[in-house]
Amino acid sequence: MDSVQIKDDFIKLGQALKLAGLVDSGVGAKEAIVSGKVKRNGEIELQRGKKLVDGDIVEYNGKKFKIVSK
Repeated sequence: MDSVQIKDDFIKLGQALKLAGLVDSGVGAKEAIVSGKVKRNGEIELQRGKKLVDGDIVEYNGKKFKIVSK
């Protein structure tokens, strides 16, 4: 499983998808999230601005990554 390292206490879901390279833009992230294709910790997440913290696991399009804070 890949990891996405963050500098702050949290990162928003849409930003994390872009940082992980799973979407090309904020619009792409929004479309993926509102269509119910993104899971956070095994549950479908429909909020683009949902705050992700250390240890959260995101799944999209058959790929997973874990949020890791410094």
